Order: sequence, then structure tokens, then C-alpha cells
Amino acid sequence: MEKISLVIFDMDGLMFDTERINILAWQEIGKEFGYDIPASVVMEVIGLNVVETEKIFLKHFGSDFPYWEAKRKRVQYAIQYVEKNGVPVKEGLYELLDFLGEKKILKAVATSTERAQAERNLSLAGVLDKFDLIVCGDEVAKSKPEPDIFLTVVKKLNCDAKNCIVLEDSENGIKAASRAGIVPILVI
Repeated sequence: MEKISLVIFDMDGLMFDTERINILAWQEIGKEFGYDIPASVVMEVIGLNVVETEKIFLKHFGSDFPYWEAKRKRVQYAIQYVEKNGVPVKEGLYELLDFLGEKKILKAVATSTERAQAERNLSLAGVLDKFDLIVCGDEVAKSKPEPDIFLTVVKKLNCDAKNCIVLEDSENGIKAASRAGIVPILVI
């Protein structure tokens, strides 16, 4: 690696402690529909887009599971939680973004979350305008662990993958970054 030209950030679980909210939301909504949704199932879908997430839920709960209706309610639950409590920003995010800005290093978000929700959370956290590019899960053909989302970011920002790093908190994200030829850094 010559010089880092781009840092790509995952969003949920990395910048924001929203994984916890998503687990609670899926569990609460599951109860409404008569399903016991363990945290392990929600953890299994971290980093996946909605199409891949649906496959996992149907595998665990059967083809009768009302995924799209439950997902819609889960999103509403998460929105209400964030509106009431704010976006749970992880420690060090603002400082890292400022540091990268001072060093003139490009910054991008590559999240499996759909654009409307991603922009809402980034805006509420006050960081939407800190990024040079945002690519969301509903804008690429294949979900993490496939490299599509990271390759899209690199191409759109005209960077060389070998001079980029990805900050991720999920196994699917680490696999995707590696498959894209980008150095992944696991942040727990």
C-alpha cells in the first residue's frame, strides 16, 4: 500500500450502535406476529441486504413468515427509537472523520442499509456531509459478503483498491472487502 486514498466505513454496528436496536426491534415485531426471533438469527443477517435477509428469515421461520410486513414494522420501530433517543454514535467517530478530513483522505459509506434509512441516520448523527460518497444495499446487485458494494465505491471515487481500507464490524463485511482487494480492518 502506497498511501491511503480512501477509507470506507460500514454504518450499522461500526459508526452507530444500531445492531442492538435492530435485535430489539426484530424481537418485538416477531412477538406481534407470533414468532420468537433469537438474537442469533438477527446477527446472522448483519451486513446483508434485504433480499438476502429475507432468505435467511424464511429459512429459519418458514415460507409463511410475513417478512416484508415484519420488516416494515421493524423499520418503523427503529425509526421511532432513534427519533426518541437519538442515533447511538460510537465513540471516536467524529474524531476519526475530522482526522481523515484534515489529511485530505476520501471517506465513503458502504452500508447494506437502504438509502432512505441510511441518510436519515447519518443526518441525525450530523455526519451526512462528512462523506464523499454513500453507497447503500439497495443500490448494488449483490449483498456482502460479495464485493459489489466496495467495488462500486472504489470505481465511483476513482481509487485503486490497494490504496483503500474498509472499516467493518461484521464477518460478511470483512469477506466482501477482502474479495474486493481492499484491506479490511475489523472494529469490534
